[in-house]
Amino acid sequence: MMKLTKNEIEQFIDAIDSNSNYDFSEYSIKSFTRRLEKLTMDYNCSVDELVKKISANNKFLEEIVKSITVNTTEIFRDPEIWTTIKDDIISKYQFEDPINIWHAGSSTGQEVYTMLILLKQAGLFNNADVYGTDLNTDVLNVAESGKYKYREIDEYIQNFDDTFDDTANFKLTDYFEISRKRSLMKVKPLLLNKAIYQKHDLTSLQNPFGKKFHIIFCRNVLIYFNHELQNKIFEFFLDNMVKGGTLIIGKHEGILGEIGTKFEKYGTIYVKK
Repeated sequence: MMKLTKNEIEQFIDAIDSNSNYDFSEYSIKSFTRRLEKLTMDYNCSVDELVKKISANNKFLEEIVKSITVNTTEIFRDPEIWTTIKDDIISKYQFEDPINIWHAGSSTGQEVYTMLILLKQAGLFNNADVYGTDLNTDVLNVAESGKYKYREIDEYIQNFDDTFDDTANFKLTDYFEISRKRSLMKVKPLLLNKAIYQKHDLTSLQNPFGKKFHIIFCRNVLIYFNHELQNKIFEFFLDNMVKGGTLIIGKHEGILGEIGTKFEKYGTIYVKK
């Protein structure tokens, strides 16, 4: 793999910035470098050639941006966290109407549908306004379709079983049509079209919906940003949450510095004081 120089990385970031509204200048250099190195391999070209193509072709630029973003999610990922959300978080908002929930960096939407299942089981489905945003429109289209062609069906079922620990009086198949032969999972109509999906660049620090949120999910997104940008986003989330609102981040992410004193911490779950 070709080793990239700092100058090449800056040149690439500047080219995107000059030709679009995207700003990758505060992404983690380590993770961004890995992605750029992969791009040069996938397209079999140098950074200079990538920059020229980006500058000349907006469609290619959008394609590159989609390639840079990370899209990993799964149904009931990290069951212990979903158990806490199910048992301790959702009930706090039972008298709120609407309950505003934002999945920032929602990728293909499995996390959104997981949350919708919990809301349905808690009798709060109709009280909730649920939003999913991502920089990548391709993954948002998948989320809206609710169709997942994956081999991890057994893993998802295990995640579900671990979350409910044999206490559930329903099955995952109540919410998904599962075809093992076609390796396909399809969200059933009772969940589909509930969430609103929208393209959004989290680094813009703009609230796309103009409302305060009771629950914000931003899992395994912030790890790709440097500490300065992470803190800006935590401050942004804080400003756009109701008092007592809940922020849920990834297992390998954390809130450091003064901003952390404005939350009560419960593992990867943070509650606004």
